[in-house]
Amino acid sequence: MKTLVIGAGNMGSAFVKQLHAAGHAVRVTARQADKAAALAAQYPGVSAVAPAGAADGVDVVIVATASSDAVAALRGVGVGGLDGKVVIDITNPLTADYMGLTLGFNTSAAEEIARAVPQAQVVKAFNTLFAQVLAAGADFGQGRQASVFVAADDASAKSTVTTLAQSLGFATVDAGGLKNARYLEPLAGLNIYLGYGAGLGTAIAPTWIHRA
Repeated sequence: MKTLVIGAGNMGSAFVKQLHAAGHAVRVTARQADKAAALAAQYPGVSAVAPAGAADGVDVVIVATASSDAVAALRGVGVGGLDGKVVIDITNPLTADYMGLTLGFNTSAAEEIARAVPQAQVVKAFNTLFAQVLAAGADFGQGRQASVFVAADDASAKSTVTTLAQSLGFATVDAGGLKNARYLEPLAGLNIYLGYGAGLGTAIAPTWIHRA
């Protein structure tokens, strides 16, 4: 797939690494152009691009920014270029201490993004993974894979993101419609608490099991 990663921080860097390794075409853009350029230089064929027009011609846009910056970042790449595009929201609306959420109950970060860019097909996914897990890969050993929960209202967009996640080696869980991001964002909050607040570290990830 042709992909655009918006953001060159920990999550953006991990996405670029894994997308490149899986053979996807990758562009990266960021508010700090030098960071995007330094990231792209690590992987042959990955290109750093200016925000304006960055989404033109790509299949999937991954928003790897802070939740509070997501809408501005998407508008920065040009809303025209988002028409019909699959936009993966990996963000969580965290408080300043990372131990709480600023949204919940009747909306979510994903739904707010969908309202702001209605021409795009917004999918909630990857938000329950630490950057360290994404960078290291889905394999937890002994036949265990980290899970990506995928929530979206558009079936085709959900299928695209499911295929993308599986190409990176992750197990996938159909999490229903986009409104279920209201559950996935608190799940990410719990994972963050367990990692940092409870001292379990960042080599953890929530999953879902069922009997055969």
